[in-house]
Amino acid sequence: MLAAVYYNNKDVRIQEVPKPDIGDDEILVKVMASGICGSDVTEWYRVPKAPKILGHEATGVIEEVGDKVAGLKVGDRVFVSHHVPCNKCRYCLRGNHTACETLHTTNYYPGGFAQYIRVPRINVESGVYKLPAGLSFAEGTFIEPLACVVRGQRLTGVQKDDVLLVIGSGVSGILHVQLAKRNGVRRVVVADINRYRLELAKKFGADFTIDAKENLPEKLKEVNVGRLADKVLVCSGATQAALAALDCVDKGGTILFFAVPEPSVKVPLPINQFWRNEITVKTSYGAAPNELEESLGILAEGKLNVKDMITHKLSLRQAAKGFRLMAEAGESLKVILEPNKD
Repeated sequence: MLAAVYYNNKDVRIQEVPKPDIGDDEILVKVMASGICGSDVTEWYRVPKAPKILGHEATGVIEEVGDKVAGLKVGDRVFVSHHVPCNKCRYCLRGNHTACETLHTTNYYPGGFAQYIRVPRINVESGVYKLPAGLSFAEGTFIEPLACVVRGQRLTGVQKDDVLLVIGSGVSGILHVQLAKRNGVRRVVVADINRYRLELAKKFGADFTIDAKENLPEKLKEVNVGRLADKVLVCSGATQAALAALDCVDKGGTILFFAVPEPSVKVPLPINQFWRNEITVKTSYGAAPNELEESLGILAEGKLNVKDMITHKLSLRQAAKGFRLMAEAGESLKVILEPNKD
C-alpha cells in the first residue's frame, strides 16, 4: 500500500509499505480521509521522530475484523482515536486522562496518512466510533480536533457571560469560536496576523477581529468597553502569541495555553501581578473518550459548520502539497488527505 512518510515540512515522500496484517482482536480500516493537524507541521515536535507516517484524524471503512472482535463489522464507517487511556490509573481516575501513560504509548499503525491502518485491541475496545449516516468522512476528521477544543474550554471554565479572546485563527481557533458561540458565549474576539484567517473568523462567528500586529490589549479594550478578556485561549505556537496573552487577560481571568511555543522558549510569567489579580494559567492537551463522544454528538447535530472549514481535499500523492499548505498557513484552513482516492 502507499503511505506519506514525513521527514520534515519540505520533505514528505510517497512510499510503498506493507499492508498491515491483523490479529484476532484487531481490525483493519481502509482510510478514506485524514486531516493534517497543525501539530503535524510543528517541526520541533515532529522532526526528532522522523521519518514517520503521521495522521491522527482518520476516518474510514472497516475492511477486516478479527475473530474475537464484537460489535464491529466489515463495512462499518468509523472514526478511530489514535490514543486511548487505560481508564484505570491514578490520572484517569482523577479526570486527567491525557496524562495517562497508556494514552501516550497507544496508537494505530502505521498512521492515518496511509491507505490502511491496523487498529490494536485497546483502541478497538475504547477508541472506535461509528459515524452517523449524515456525517461525511471528511467532516468526521474534525471529531478529534473538536474534542480537544471541548476539553480546553471545559478546563478553562468558559461561561456564557465571558468575553473570550482567541489568539490564532487556524483550525483550532475557528473551532473554539464556533463551539463558544454554540454554547452561548456572549462575545468572542479573535486576533491573528493573517488577514485571510481573520476574515474566516468573522465568517464562522467571531464578534470582533483584531490584527495582532497592532497594540492588542488596547484594541481589545476598544471592542470590549474598556476591559480585557475573561478568558484568553492561545491557539498559536508563536512566542509573541504567548507573550500577548499575558497582557490581555482581565482580573480574575484565565489564560489557556492550547498551543505552546517550542521547548527552548521560556515565557516570563508576571507572577506578582497575576497573584494580586487572581489570574489563572492553564494548559490542555489532547482529548479523552468522553470529549470524543461529546464532539461526535455535536457534529452529528449539524450545528457546527465544519464542512466550509475544509479548503483543500488532496489525494495521498499530493501529501507534500498538503503539508506545504499547512506549514505556510496562507490562504488555507483545513487540509484533508484522501488516501484511497486517485
